[in-house]
Amino acid sequence: MSILKIAAAALSAGTLAACASAGAPLSAAPPAASAHAVVMSSAGERIGTATLTQDAGGTVHVHMQVAGLPPGVHGVHIHAVGSCVAPAFTSAGGHFNPDSKHHGLNNPAGPHAGDLPNMTVDASGNAEYDARTSRVSLTPGAHSLFDADGSSLVVHATADDNMSDPAGNAGARIACGEIMSGTA
Repeated sequence: MSILKIAAAALSAGTLAACASAGAPLSAAPPAASAHAVVMSSAGERIGTATLTQDAGGTVHVHMQVAGLPPGVHGVHIHAVGSCVAPAFTSAGGHFNPDSKHHGLNNPAGPHAGDLPNMTVDASGNAEYDARTSRVSLTPGAHSLFDADGSSLVVHATADDNMSDPAGNAGARIACGEIMSGTA
């Protein structure tokens, strides 16, 4: 058999194998890590839940569903301490900021690792929120949300201006959920 015939046979076999596997359904990779939070109002009532999942590429996906909040646009941040003592939630500390950057998604000297996009609450007080960030991690390391004092997901009274320090003029903290490892 000539080299040319052997090469053609190998190419044909490889092409057939590739075609056979191309039709196989692709399944989504399981999350590399997951977390959850029960979101509480400043009155201490459960108003929603949040799930956080980290994909294989390191991006953390935040999904939050809440009810009973004032309609309008609200700042959302990951705060540096896993504590949500109502009514003011000051126990959650400042924004999660292990790199000591300035606040704001639009700030050239920022953002904080815990800065997230604003959330819009509808006229009925409900919101379904989705955001992604690669500035935090659910796995061990310098950007892990599971450091010695944990972290919290906080909703503020007004919109974040995404620029000014230290918190984007987002107002009081009106809801908070301690971020816990694993699924709810």
